[in-house]
Amino acid sequence: MSPSLSLDHLPSLKDLFRLFLSGKHLNRMAEPALWAELEQQEQTYVALFSALGYTLRIDARGFAWFHHDDANSAIGKTSRQLALVFMVIFEAQANAGKPLLRFTDWLIDLEWLGEVHAQQQEVLNAEGISEEGLAELFRRASSLGFATVESGGWRLLPAVFRYLDHFEALAALTQDESLNESSDGALDELDTDVESEDEA
Repeated sequence: MSPSLSLDHLPSLKDLFRLFLSGKHLNRMAEPALWAELEQQEQTYVALFSALGYTLRIDARGFAWFHHDDANSAIGKTSRQLALVFMVIFEAQANAGKPLLRFTDWLIDLEWLGEVHAQQQEVLNAEGISEEGLAELFRRASSLGFATVESGGWRLLPAVFRYLDHFEALAALTQDESLNESSDGALDELDTDVESEDEA
């Protein structure tokens, strides 16, 4: 990074740094102005944050985040529960014939979440996720940049591609591998970047 770098070209530096430092993802759909600046000054932001000790990852599908390389072997509660919720949602939509790559088009409301919980009650209850808990997890997903509130429900944001990519990798594994072992390994990277909550 050049020592003569002018911060005048980075008017949203403070906002972007605060957003990424909080563990949130920046999404082009939700924050178009911030995204436009990040895209325009991508090399400068990557270099600046790197000099500060942070790794900025920018995905061309429309999201960015601070990536952490120090993988934690223990999957945080929030990260695990979000992964499970997104997985059952993708399964429900696949069963309904919806194209998974268009998940940003889906409007997810409380009534539909109730139907999903009824369909997947056993697996969700095993993780301690009640019907009300689904809504709470979506509020958490919104705070982390995975969803946005819209029309009495939520809409998934491009950052959910991080989970979908892992689900597709899991699906490609041979059937004789244990799902739990595979899930723990595939989600380790996600857990290092997603703020976790260990309290009930």
